[in-house]
Amino acid sequence: MKKVIGIGNALTDILVNLQRDDILESFHLAKGSMSLVDADLQRQISDATADLPHTLSLGGSAGNTIRAMAKLGCRTGYIGKVGRDTTGDFLLRALENLGVEPKIYRGDNPSGVCISLVSPDGERTMATYLGAALEMCPGEISKGIFDGYDCLYIEGYLVQDHALIGRAVEYARQCGLKVAIDLASFNVVEENLGFLRGLVENYVDIIFANEQEASAFTGEEDPMKALDIIAAACELAVVKIGIKGACIKQNGETTHVGIMTAANRVDTTGAGDFYAAGFLYGLCRGLTLRQCGTIGAITAGKVIEVIGTTFAEEVWDEIHKLVTRVETQQYLF
Repeated sequence: MKKVIGIGNALTDILVNLQRDDILESFHLAKGSMSLVDADLQRQISDATADLPHTLSLGGSAGNTIRAMAKLGCRTGYIGKVGRDTTGDFLLRALENLGVEPKIYRGDNPSGVCISLVSPDGERTMATYLGAALEMCPGEISKGIFDGYDCLYIEGYLVQDHALIGRAVEYARQCGLKVAIDLASFNVVEENLGFLRGLVENYVDIIFANEQEASAFTGEEDPMKALDIIAAACELAVVKIGIKGACIKQNGETTHVGIMTAANRVDTTGAGDFYAAGFLYGLCRGLTLRQCGTIGAITAGKVIEVIGTTFAEEVWDEIHKLVTRVETQQYLF
């Protein structure tokens, strides 16, 4: 596996630092979840948080993963849809500047925006207006998109469009690609359980999930039992268990990898996305599962130290040094 193309909702993130969690209750948002909202509800949330500190950054789950992989040195591409507006222009230019091959379509609605509400403990709750991202349709996916790629990476939030994902995985398989997916959010898993299980059974090779998502997918509260069930359905399973690290299972063998302790846990936005980026980078480099998990822990550990998913270049320099140590077996969790 050398070259990875991601597909997801092309979004711009507005990250809002909450002083307390009562605003989540007022809008009936489950803490830690991702909820799709219409333009009116998102405007209400935006108005209610207008006086709170906020930042703007590129977003989208698969977008975060693909951009991070590009910064690590992987060859990547990205499939998404934006509006004919300055927000869409910004996203396209940003991908090109990172060396990501853009497969970006233009829609009639405004570009999608995700309001990420960051609780005082760093947990994030997302209210997403998909806008133009929702317009991406199966007819826009062709086999030619996958030429030259070895793996299709799917963000779990996109599985709500069954026809689109069905077309993407079918063509990816016909073109010889592996298929990886991050389950993304427990409520999305619950709402699309039957479709997801069929997708995994017939197409998926690699699954990333946290404890809640793994439980929602398998019905097992014990993360190790959930890992076993997921690993029986695909080639490689990764279940992240918070501060306990992650458990990885392939070919009947389980590997446990710890976490990289964050100096200052500020915002968990993108932690799972960046974990997948580091892990997939390791697979592209032909590293062991422990090395892959360690790099995933490094990238996840760094992203929770900042608001949003954008690092200063000196942070990336530090990440590259740590990754080099992992690749030479000098730094393993």
